[in-house]
Amino acid sequence: MLCMTLTACAGKSESRPDSLVVPDTAPGLKETQEIENHGRTALKIARGMIGTPYRYGGNDPRGFDCSGLVRYAYGQAGITLPRISREIFRLCQPIPPQAARPGDLLFFTISSDKIAHVGIYAENRRFIHAPSSGKGVGYASLDNPYWQKRLVAVGRVVPENR
Repeated sequence: MLCMTLTACAGKSESRPDSLVVPDTAPGLKETQEIENHGRTALKIARGMIGTPYRYGGNDPRGFDCSGLVRYAYGQAGITLPRISREIFRLCQPIPPQAARPGDLLFFTISSDKIAHVGIYAENRRFIHAPSSGKGVGYASLDNPYWQKRLVAVGRVVPENR
């Protein structure tokens, strides 16, 4: 049941990345703090949306789909992101999953090898997302086998990549 309803968030999807390549150039301390501040602000906004109903194509507090929630939360934090998960993925700096910080984005496959879902990492292996029709924005755990086997990438929104 969950699998069928989550695909609504997919839209056009990006192929599953073969590997995560972390760029050799790392931002300086000031830039790192700015990036983390945007991510933490977006996470705070997303937490405020807990319970908001799922709405296919939704991108405001009346209802969200997965990428609509991410776009809204980051928009409120001052970062404009594209509307579709695969386009958001393209703008992110890939990072190893174990390096995820609050506000980073998690990308998932659902029924194929294509990115079809996105959520905002909170902490303690939990993330916030707009899961599916009939459910509201809420938390999920990366310890859940369903999400564990579908996680394909973790990315950090870097303002200069916008």
